[in-house]
Amino acid sequence: MIEHDTVKLLRECDAGVKMGVESIDEVMPYVRSEKFKKYLSDCKRAHDKLKTEIGEMLDKYGDDGKNPNPIAKGMSSVKTNVKLVMSESDETIADLMTDGCNMGVKSLNRYLNQYEAADEVSKDVAKRLINLEEKLAIDIRQFL
Repeated sequence: MIEHDTVKLLRECDAGVKMGVESIDEVMPYVRSEKFKKYLSDCKRAHDKLKTEIGEMLDKYGDDGKNPNPIAKGMSSVKTNVKLVMSESDETIADLMTDGCNMGVKSLNRYLNQYEAADEVSKDVAKRLINLEEKLAIDIRQFL
């Protein structure tokens, strides 16, 4: 049960970290503020580092990881594009990214509860990813 929950939790973290990186990549070309760009770049770098760590952990279990849900990914992309067409501003991007961070935090906490038998190392990874998402949401509030 521990190994099963561990792999499941790591797979969800893998999908979440990939979604975060893709979201940052999607909005980065539209960000005007250098300070905002730095927050996003720093967050992306931390996500990439965590993504590598998650990948190594999943490799130990012989698992290839998980990509973000295509429907959620598609809906996020459509929402981003529509909002940016209407208002290509740092405020709009901060709003979109804050929503994404909040959704990520909510989902990851749900998975932590769902896969409670996961080992402590994978739980720590999930908590670190949650902290990254929470920190970005706080950092970018000034652009809302």
